[in-house]
Amino acid sequence: MPVEIAVDAPSPAVFTYAMELRKDPITRSWVITGDDRAESGPRPDSACRFCPEATAATQVIAAMPNTVGASWSARAVVHPAPLYHIEGEPGRRGDGLYDTMHSVGAHELLVENPRHDHHLWNASDPEIEWFLRLAAERIFDLKRDPRIKYISLFKDYGAHAGQEFAHPTSQITATMFVPRRVLYELRAGREYFLSKERCVFCDIIHQEERQALRVIEARGDYLALCPYAPRVPYETWILPRSHEAAFERTALVRQGQLADLAALLRRTLQRVRTVTEEFHLVLHTSPNHLHPSKTLGYWKTIDDDYHWHIEILPVLGSKARSYTFKEVYYSPVSSETAVKQLRGTKIDG
Repeated sequence: MPVEIAVDAPSPAVFTYAMELRKDPITRSWVITGDDRAESGPRPDSACRFCPEATAATQVIAAMPNTVGASWSARAVVHPAPLYHIEGEPGRRGDGLYDTMHSVGAHELLVENPRHDHHLWNASDPEIEWFLRLAAERIFDLKRDPRIKYISLFKDYGAHAGQEFAHPTSQITATMFVPRRVLYELRAGREYFLSKERCVFCDIIHQEERQALRVIEARGDYLALCPYAPRVPYETWILPRSHEAAFERTALVRQGQLADLAALLRRTLQRVRTVTEEFHLVLHTSPNHLHPSKTLGYWKTIDDDYHWHIEILPVLGSKARSYTFKEVYYSPVSSETAVKQLRGTKIDG
């Protein structure tokens, strides 16, 4: 179990939000926007704040047990410039046909390894196991908050993928809404289950294993494959053969299987990196059962019709097209500021 460390937080009464959430009335997707975080690209390696010997203060939330040469093996910290804050209430409100709310939630960094050069593709399998267990612990803990509807775990690696830090890190965001891409999966999974009383992901696994056309590797209870209809070249998924909707249940209840998952994740990323070093990685797990939808009904059969999985989307500059993996779009410039800038631009004619 991780070591929990309390973090002081500002009072909700005095907390102000630099960012806000706005809902697109056409696509019904939420966008986080505001005038914040001008800094972009990986932070320089010098004076890394996440290495064990760092002197810079970090707000540690949880840490996994000691590893050789360090006081921890993986740990969760508050993001230095969080998009979401746990304090306060969402305050959802309308402005004509538009909806907006405060960026209430959580934004954490998962420091995958105390070693600055041990990434998920070159770390040891036990090191990756500790990281996976920490991720599961954080998802499980954040789901205790009934305000939270969904937990996203993702990793951006490479300048073109939006990498923020040089140290091996992934990120977790907890939101008051379910991202649109996940809603698509929930809807499709539910409709398939109502029609056939089977999980569509399980059927995909069975067919892919039978045809052996798109399977990259099988290891223990886990499978790496290229999906039938990829969004980007070399898109890769990792799924458990055993049906399970929630990643955290797999990681915390079936800990003996994590070694196979860690090894398959490492080996799959090594394969992807032979094509490109840059990628997006995102975990899709079930939404929060403590905050069910009263109108959509997706959570009534969720344990039967959904199936957690990891999606890896390589970023290939030579084959780039207009696509995005983003579960939640993020604009560091608000529309109002953009209009002021564009209006003030001198143009010919």
